[in-house]
Amino acid sequence: MMTPVASTKRVHGARLTMLAAAAIGGSCASGFAADNADTAITIYSSAQPGAISPEMYRPIPGMGVPNAMSVPGYALVRDERMVKLANGRSTLQFTDVAGLIDPTTVQFVSLTDPATRVLEQNFQFDLVSTQKLLQKFIDKPISIDYSLGNDAKTLNGTLLSAADGLVIRGANGEISALQGYHNVRFPDLPGGLITRPTLVWDIATQRPGDHRARVTYQTGGVTWWADYNLTYADGRDPNSGTLDVGAWVSIINQSGASYSNARLKLIAGDVHRAQTAVPMAAGAMALREEDALEKRGFAEKSFFEFHLYTLGRRTTLPNNSTKQIELFDQARQVPAKKVLVYYGLNQAPYFYPSPVTDRDYGQQSNKKVDVYVEFRNDEKYGLGVPLPAGRIRVSQLDAADQSLEFIGEDIIDHTPKNETVRIKLG
Repeated sequence: MMTPVASTKRVHGARLTMLAAAAIGGSCASGFAADNADTAITIYSSAQPGAISPEMYRPIPGMGVPNAMSVPGYALVRDERMVKLANGRSTLQFTDVAGLIDPTTVQFVSLTDPATRVLEQNFQFDLVSTQKLLQKFIDKPISIDYSLGNDAKTLNGTLLSAADGLVIRGANGEISALQGYHNVRFPDLPGGLITRPTLVWDIATQRPGDHRARVTYQTGGVTWWADYNLTYADGRDPNSGTLDVGAWVSIINQSGASYSNARLKLIAGDVHRAQTAVPMAAGAMALREEDALEKRGFAEKSFFEFHLYTLGRRTTLPNNSTKQIELFDQARQVPAKKVLVYYGLNQAPYFYPSPVTDRDYGQQSNKKVDVYVEFRNDEKYGLGVPLPAGRIRVSQLDAADQSLEFIGEDIIDHTPKNETVRIKLG
């Protein structure tokens, strides 16, 4: 039996004090050690290029953070930890998994003894909260702190109802109804309530002792996208110039878990998924260890028919956060040219059985000229890597006050190296 530890949490203006065992959910025949944990995460995005709005990744006043289920992407997480197993069958609690985990995708492998296997799995996600605790303590004794005028009072008794305020029957049989209170004290944490999403396994092994376990699963609430910031400078020719090209990757993590000091990979491409999620062999292959990378930024390589970007250093992705990481070193003085395009028929094309003889037809349909800037995704200019789809913004330096002024933006699809990137500015 572990010694209870006291914790205090403020919820909805009231302070909640409870006594909870250090191991939630009772004793187990086995456990895990967070020390020496190794986490890797590969993130897939199903977002349309440029479709992520600021409201998706920052709280809205009065509304909070949007529903994580609406985040257009998912991740494959690999977690390696040391676990201690008893001989034969035992129970293992695996905590700190994502709240949006797809439990059908969980794979457990003992790297120490591959013959070790999981016989049964439970995913417990009934997380503790003030209201759930109150419901669990109906007809049980609790202690309430409240104010009466300027005095602080304590009421001990049996909780009869928590539907509209609290209804308490005191030791003398008197019934009290409280609408406002400061603190609720519970003697223990009832069974069935946990503080974190937990996988509980019934494991069989013939090799008791310490095992290095690898757990792989998919989770929602995670996505990534690319943003490009370009600075245009005029050249000697009015129709040419140069661009400084910078690229950033933004990552949303609303999965319900934090990934500390993790290896990070990003998949660029449209990976097809069936309606019912299943374990992805390709994703598992993506998590194999690679040799030490020379660069600390992202390194790109072809992976099946997609592109895999691997960050050359570890990073931390806190839950409910957005992180930006530089995709590649800024490319400077990339040759660019300005292109003016006039398209007379600025409407959906129609088939005409005979020639249009109206000389003014095009001018009446569209009198505007489109402005484009284009450059080549070439290695000799500091680029030469496949560019993920994303929003591309262009600014130009105003020589009068040396300030950058926004001149237009566009969306690019996944662009191979050595291809021309064409940006419509207006």
